[in-house]
Amino acid sequence: MTDLKPLNWEKKENIGYTVARRADGGMNVHFIDLNDATIEDWKEFAFEHLFGSDRLTRNLYDLREVNRIPEKALKWAVAVNNDPSTRNLRVAVLVKNDQVRDAILNVAAGAIGGGAAIRVFTDLASAEAWLENAVEQIL
Repeated sequence: MTDLKPLNWEKKENIGYTVARRADGGMNVHFIDLNDATIEDWKEFAFEHLFGSDRLTRNLYDLREVNRIPEKALKWAVAVNNDPSTRNLRVAVLVKNDQVRDAILNVAAGAIGGGAAIRVFTDLASAEAWLENAVEQIL
C-alpha cells in the first residue's frame, strides 16, 4: 500500500471550503463560498500542494453549493493551472448547472496553458468516471 501525501490543511473560520483525501491519492475540495478569504486561502493551499506534485493526481472540485463564482476566483484558478507543476493533475470541476458551466468555460477559454487536464461537469457520476479514464487535455 502506498502512503498518501498528507493534506496539511485545517478548517479555518470564514473559509468556505473543505478538503478530504481521495482513495486514489487525490483530493476532494468542496466549496460552499468563494469570498475573498476563501479564494486567498485556497490559492495558498493549492500552490503549496503543487510543490510536491510528482505523479498523476486526480482532484475533484465540487462547486455545486456556490451561488456565485466571482471572476477573480476563475482567474486565480487559471493562474494556478498555468503553473508547470499542474502537468501531473487531472481536475474534475463539478457545478450546479449548465449556466454555471458555460460561464466558467467562457472565462477560461483561451486562458488555460499546458497545465492540468480539466473538465467541467454538472453531475458527480460523470465527473468520477472521467477522473478514472486515461489522461487527456480537455479544457
